[in-house]
Amino acid sequence: MPASSERQAVRIEGHRLSLSHLDRVLFPATGHTKAQVLRYYAQIAAVMVPHTAGRPASFVRAPEGAEGQSWIAKNPPGGAPGWVTVVPVEHREGVTEQVVVDSAAALIAMANLGAYEIHVPQWKAAAGPGAHDRLVLDLDPGPGTDLVVCCRVAQRLRQLLDADGLTAHAVVSGAKGLHLYAPLRPAPGRAVSAYARELAERMMGEHPGLVVVSMARIERRGKVLIDWSQNASAKTTAAPYTVRLRERPGVAAPVAWDEVAACREPGELSFGPEQVLERVAGYGDLLAPLTGDATRATLP
Repeated sequence: MPASSERQAVRIEGHRLSLSHLDRVLFPATGHTKAQVLRYYAQIAAVMVPHTAGRPASFVRAPEGAEGQSWIAKNPPGGAPGWVTVVPVEHREGVTEQVVVDSAAALIAMANLGAYEIHVPQWKAAAGPGAHDRLVLDLDPGPGTDLVVCCRVAQRLRQLLDADGLTAHAVVSGAKGLHLYAPLRPAPGRAVSAYARELAERMMGEHPGLVVVSMARIERRGKVLIDWSQNASAKTTAAPYTVRLRERPGVAAPVAWDEVAACREPGELSFGPEQVLERVAGYGDLLAPLTGDATRATLP
């Protein structure tokens, strides 16, 4: 990948890409340029793509960077190469074609078109939305709480999931909160959502002063929202290893449970692209069990 320059042609996995606006500063707070973000995606692709492959992607597009206009896009970005995999997905408003990020080339092609943040559902296109293969809980701290509190909630949720035969894996969201994933044997989305809601309500019953399951802001002060609704077939979650379009380029990064237990300051589990690459070089993909079959469990 190029270090800089405004435009450069590269060949990735046999595909030619013309990378543009490489000197554009996408994150003024840190000075990260488009070239740096593309280089990150090129280097992280080997561990990221297994978590996006097969899944119809949605994107947060922001061609001018974190401080420019941004929007959520389901359709392929204009100018997407013809070789990028697309699949039809049925939504309430009709059927749309969506990109599947199934290769490093596709990942970089999307980022080159300003689709810097990638979100995916909990099911694969080949199986369809009736066969969710993972459960997700999004722990979102309300006013007066933070990632440290999310970590304490996550530890108890891990215990509850384990008691139900499910193995939890933690991913800091790259924003304020924490995602918990559990690999499943394929199950209907409604069944996964119902279980996730029941689990969240069980947790709220144990700790009513700490946890809430309602999205209403008036109820969230001083509490952690357990957002179970991202298990709905129509919903998506920020993909593991995606860059997040915030003031600083946070990354949705897998973390070990001993790190979750030891967290005492939010900054301890806040990682930029360079830090995530260092972590992967040292630890590998901490989320690798999510993509295999060995730890998949039947939904209770």
